[in-house]
Amino acid sequence: QVRLTESGGGLVQAGGSLKLSCAASGNFFSAYAMGWYRQAPGKQRELVARISTTSNTNYADSVKGRFAISRDNAKKMIYLQMNDLKPEDTAVYYCNGQRLGDFYWGQGTQVTVSS
Repeated sequence: QVRLTESGGGLVQAGGSLKLSCAASGNFFSAYAMGWYRQAPGKQRELVARISTTSNTNYADSVKGRFAISRDNAKKMIYLQMNDLKPEDTAVYYCNGQRLGDFYWGQGTQVTVSS
């Protein structure tokens, strides 16, 4: 089992940048596929980016070229670098870990982009 804690959210103007971090506790972190999801008010939670155990990455079309996900297995951390932020990126961002069919979530961090 892994416990996930996000940080780095906040208020930023459109065109600005933020870097989210997710700290994991527990064993076998390197064996977890990790990802970032987001949920805006009144909308379903959606995948933003994910990174496999071998560091292959996938992105939602809406963030390609602007966001970058990375992981540091030694520190048990994943990151989401968000550039050129847009008001439509406003949401609660959740860290996710997946292994052997089990899913784990952090508590979320709010990102608000003002126009």
